[in-house]
Amino acid sequence: MRKKSLLFWLLVAVWIAACTPVDKPHIGTVVMLPSPAHGGVDGPRLVEGADRELTLSWMESRESGTDLKFASFHEGGFEVANTVVTEPRMFVNWADLPSVMRVRDDHWIAHWLRYSADLTYSYDVVVSQSFDGGNSWGDPVSAHSDGTPTEHGFVSMHANNEGVALLWLDGRDTANPPGEHILDTSMTLRSAVITTDGERISEQLVDDSVCDCCQTDVAIASTGPIAVYRDRSADEIRDIYITRYIDDHWEPGIPLHADDWKIAGCPVNGPAIVARDEHVAVAWFTAANNKPTMRVVISEDAGTTFGEPIEVASGRITGHAGLALMDDDSLAVSWVSRNKSGSNSINLRRHGTDGKLGPVHVVGETNQLRVFPQIAYRDNHLILVWTDESDDQRQLRVARVPVQQR
Repeated sequence: MRKKSLLFWLLVAVWIAACTPVDKPHIGTVVMLPSPAHGGVDGPRLVEGADRELTLSWMESRESGTDLKFASFHEGGFEVANTVVTEPRMFVNWADLPSVMRVRDDHWIAHWLRYSADLTYSYDVVVSQSFDGGNSWGDPVSAHSDGTPTEHGFVSMHANNEGVALLWLDGRDTANPPGEHILDTSMTLRSAVITTDGERISEQLVDDSVCDCCQTDVAIASTGPIAVYRDRSADEIRDIYITRYIDDHWEPGIPLHADDWKIAGCPVNGPAIVARDEHVAVAWFTAANNKPTMRVVISEDAGTTFGEPIEVASGRITGHAGLALMDDDSLAVSWVSRNKSGSNSINLRRHGTDGKLGPVHVVGETNQLRVFPQIAYRDNHLILVWTDESDDQRQLRVARVPVQQR
């Protein structure tokens, strides 16, 4: 009887093991997609607009100026590129990226940076609108009214009832004579709305002292737009701040988390934010206490409160955070790390709804030391875009990574 009992339970165990579903890999094999760009490429950027329209924009330089081009993502790939403008005075930079976004229906908007004087860091944020689906574009207008030959850039945009709201870093105060306080000549964070008629309204000073060249980002939650940026205190603490757009006005920014990263110069490392209804997440890089770290925090009340930071990566990382929110509310975080050979790796890691982190995946490599990868989610796939040097030109790399939903 004992032998039969042991055999019975052994068979039961085998049956249970056979019937238990095996966890599939949460992130699958990387597939490289054809690039919609031709020639030397700078500043690729992915933006999601109305009806989740995913648009990739980038710059291509030629003798007559620099083209701002864009292509929409449909049926698993990017369509043929269109051109917004050929700008003879476009400011081209690896981190301060133009953008093209679908606002609603056939209304599209594009922004880029245009030199305002013959000085290295004197340029304006200009915007152009299209009302025929991006086929033709109107004359560009400035997003700001100060008229100073100073730095303006690192723009985030979102649709507004009047048109499109813009948030940017504004250097108008940096031209002031040096004073006793940092605020006398600090970079500021400002906003305005560009109406469908091309008027500039609702200009606002959001923060009077921010980091000089870290990206801003905006996402739309159930309560409205939420923005994140890197602040700058009088003691040179440069932590991530958050502000919400309530009643057509940005609230005063508050610290997202007290990293207490003290650094005398700008790290060129802005945060990333995603949102769906009450669910909001922010990813960012810090090197506080000489420990380079990628972190994520999550809110379940539309950004009113956040949980404790989750460490996604540390060690030989250079940051440049990317963040995507998937259908099951899990997150994909991307960042750049430095290889011992001197090249850079584009990394990806998933944070599940159960709070667990998946393994780190290397999506690709680039021999460029300065690169700001882009990431988005579409139809059970992550789309990643970055630049790489090939044949003495910057080439656009596009990767599609399947993601297994829980």
